Amino acid sequence: MIRIRGLRKHLGTRQVLDGVDLDIAAGETVVVMGRSGTGKSVLLKHIIGLMKPDAGSIEVEGQEIVGMGERELDAVRRRFGMLFQSAALFDSLTVGENVGVGLREHQRLPEPEVRRRVAERLEWVGLSGVEAMKPGSLSGGMRKRVGLARAIAMDPQYILYDEPTTGLDPIMADAIDGLIRGMQQRLSVTSVVVTHDMTSAYKVADRMAMLHDGKIVFTGTPDEVRATTHPMVRQFVAGSSTGPIRPL
Repeated sequence: MIRIRGLRKHLGTRQVLDGVDLDIAAGETVVVMGRSGTGKSVLLKHIIGLMKPDAGSIEVEGQEIVGMGERELDAVRRRFGMLFQSAALFDSLTVGENVGVGLREHQRLPEPEVRRRVAERLEWVGLSGVEAMKPGSLSGGMRKRVGLARAIAMDPQYILYDEPTTGLDPIMADAIDGLIRGMQQRLSVTSVVVTHDMTSAYKVADRMAMLHDGKIVFTGTPDEVRATTHPMVRQFVAGSSTGPIRPL
């Protein structure tokens, strides 16, 4: 469903992506793990066409999106939902308005249908009856769940998660992990989860890929990650400062 080959990106003088190759199959959840600042979020932004690579190819269902015009890219983007690290809610809008913004702007649905779908998606994430609240009155976990409700409001084929458990306590992080798995099962979506939270990664992943020095250095199932002797993966999973990956 998503095929990435030879993806390269400089930011200033720094080579952030240096020939990334990755395949993401239909219906699976792939976790991209790695240290902070290794380019995981940059990779997500390339998949959805928010950043343009210096070189390489990204195919979504066989369509090459590198080099697409904005109108074509908009059509591709509508197949995606994205949960941003900070949830990226509009503080001036209510929860209901935030969740329904795509339905109103892109699908032009009648208002009763927008309200019905907003209420349904909020129920799916365990937040019934909060439509009138403003984001500023929500906890961090509630903001993440509202962001997820917005990401799934338009019935996407793909969901991208950027550090979905960052800043959450362990109980709420586990709840978010459960929602990620639940959305995969409920909607049969293909998901890409960027994280350095190994507890979360093991819970949600069908496959895991490690990004280091701009390249994917390992891919495998959670069981294969646990069993691997790959020195970088072993060091990262163990959270050790000793090994081939040097502390920054």
